[in-house]
Amino acid sequence: MLTREVIARLPKAELHVHLDGSLRPETMIDLARGLGVSLPTTDPETLRRSMRVDDARNLEDYLAKFELTIQLLQTPEAIERVAYEMVEDAASDNLRYLEVRYCPHLSRREGLTLDEVIAAELRGLHRGTEDFGVRTGVINCSLRHYDPSVSVEIAERSIAWRGKGVVGFDLAGGEAGRLPSVHAEAFDIAARGLLHITVHAGEAAGVESVREAIHRCHADRLGHATRLREDADLQDYVRDRRMLLETNITSNVQTRAVPTASEHPVRQYFDAGLKVTLCTDNWLMSGVTLTDEYWMAHQVLGFTRQDIDQMILNAFEGAFLPWPERAELLQRARDELEEIR
Repeated sequence: MLTREVIARLPKAELHVHLDGSLRPETMIDLARGLGVSLPTTDPETLRRSMRVDDARNLEDYLAKFELTIQLLQTPEAIERVAYEMVEDAASDNLRYLEVRYCPHLSRREGLTLDEVIAAELRGLHRGTEDFGVRTGVINCSLRHYDPSVSVEIAERSIAWRGKGVVGFDLAGGEAGRLPSVHAEAFDIAARGLLHITVHAGEAAGVESVREAIHRCHADRLGHATRLREDADLQDYVRDRRMLLETNITSNVQTRAVPTASEHPVRQYFDAGLKVTLCTDNWLMSGVTLTDEYWMAHQVLGFTRQDIDQMILNAFEGAFLPWPERAELLQRARDELEEIR
């Protein structure tokens, strides 16, 4: 029988998790004390429970929790620490590869430049790789509610850091009523600068958001794409081009993108031949590990060990890394999965 313990032992890759949504409660308490930020509680377990989003009415409610963590990410030391701890936590869940996404503009409230924010995040991730052996990459996000000029600036600085740890560009934030094409210039710049591109789409907005992410924003992968099923032809287009879907079951339930985990379309997508993998979105706000997501997929949606192995390999194959490095990670994962089998 497939057990949670077996899934925990499997080598995994995480392609969609946010820095500002994955702080340890203990670290939040320590940083808040040093910065004079008020927290709801200074008990780690109580804080953990209060930061998990179980009462959101929509994506915007879910994102409101981030205001507290963003206040704590306004110094290079804090950013570096959180990034480093994410690699340590990834290693404890048997992740072999971790892509961390963050909007560096969020950490500019006290005067940091985009370069200083990106450098601090990369220092933490690189130290984590040295200490724990998990390969890492940074995906820089802009946010939908920003003026497009901010997105352009983030894209330009991301290109400057390509080859130094930044592997991609993304657009996140409140999706309803904000089509990604508003930020098309930034995506054009990222594409010309040879950055990988992923776009949050089809979570709180309809399939038109997915269509624009693909045809106007040069998406290599799609974040969420929960509502892709609303357009059968577009779903086939995504399938035929082997475009990877970064699927987040728990957070999609929390943001009301789907009513329940059992109604999540990832099972439908997988059975239809789409290339999907599971991700966590936010370790703190969603209260999950990648092992938890795969275990839920098995328990609630009937994914078998063979199915789970395929989704894991999809993640390694879709990583935003040069192909020789990707191929090496993919083969190692394949060998290790076979050994555990």
